Amino acid sequence: MSATSRRRSHTSASSTRPSRWTRRSPGTPGEPRGATLLETIGRTSGLPRRTPLGGRRVGQEFWLLSEYGEKSQYIRNIKADPKVRVRVNGRWHHGTAHLLPEDDARARLKSLPRMNSAAVRAAT
Repeated sequence: MSATSRRRSHTSASSTRPSRWTRRSPGTPGEPRGATLLETIGRTSGLPRRTPLGGRRVGQEFWLLSEYGEKSQYIRNIKADPKVRVRVNGRWHHGTAHLLPEDDARARLKSLPRMNSAAVRAAT
């Protein structure tokens, strides 16, 4: 299966049924421990959009890689409005996202959690 058809099937499936992570409100009992959510503002709707993702907090920064690069909806939202919130270990942190397309994705993956980055590794 090509990367384009994988992306289409994943995008189609995820747009028709909400993620179990995004249906729960923060702090809901039974929420996966260490669940990380990125909240962006929808570029068209102006509504908050939450995306479960993997990454790592380093000091006051949170590093992540997008599975589909600039084709990811949350990356498109960040381009339109870089103000974001990240929920790490049950606490929300406000910040401004900075896209780094020139960064070496393969080298960056080595510093991120292995399980959270498995899908990104498969796509790159």
